[in-house]
Amino acid sequence: METLNNVKVGDTVITVKLHGEGAVKRRIMDMGITKGTSIMVRKVAPLGDPIEVKVRGYELSIRKADAEMVEVEPREGGKL
Repeated sequence: METLNNVKVGDTVITVKLHGEGAVKRRIMDMGITKGTSIMVRKVAPLGDPIEVKVRGYELSIRKADAEMVEVEPREGGKL
């Protein structure tokens, strides 16, 4: 299982499943990260937290702990 926190900068992935419970899962979904969504990793902070991603046409910074709850798979072509 590959999660969003393990994706390399510049790669584009597709969301497969959201893990987590209650408010945490709801917050991730409110940010636009839902099943089938394309996510491109733009930057990672020097210490690995936060991660900047492009989702649904906007840029978003997500904590590493939250990124671990997003199961992803590689996208064909790799570009958003």
